[in-house]
Amino acid sequence: MPYEPPPHLASLTLAQIAEQVEARKLPPVEGWAPTKMGESGMRIAADGTWFHDGSPINRQAMVRAFSGLLVRDESGRHWLISPFEMLSIEVEDAAFVATDMVVRQENGGPALAFRLNTDELVIAGPDHPIVARGDAETPALYLGVRRGLDARLNRSTYQQLAEHALAVSADQADDDWTVSSMGETFALKP
Repeated sequence: MPYEPPPHLASLTLAQIAEQVEARKLPPVEGWAPTKMGESGMRIAADGTWFHDGSPINRQAMVRAFSGLLVRDESGRHWLISPFEMLSIEVEDAAFVATDMVVRQENGGPALAFRLNTDELVIAGPDHPIVARGDAETPALYLGVRRGLDARLNRSTYQQLAEHALAVSADQADDDWTVSSMGETFALKP
């Protein structure tokens, strides 16, 4: 069966986005107890490109499949997990890149939904926080995805979020640089 990417994010309602999120079937890696450890020979570049033994992985279906097996442990190391082995993977910045964003209203409050470079959809909120890192001169925004993994907002998505923050602060007559989603408020300044 060929892969059917989700519809364009801007055309979806919040309920449809939530359906897409629920429909994503991820392997139950939390329940696996692999006994063998090793190196995968894989790397995820800061721009989200996946490499194996120095060559880019050009098949998006492979990247999507591997991304479902990816975790980050408490020490910050990234691993590809199967029922039988854990293979380390080098990640230059974040495991994912957020490539698009929309704002929807949910029960009177805003909801911020993001599309990742793997076509996965994530709604910012208590389980998926937006975190500002870096410093005032070189800030970077990240979205919590799952299993300790983050997505860095690319330039255009960062700009979409900044424009939303400016519109919100203008409506509220403040310059707080915060945004809200699913009842949580997130600071956009490190």
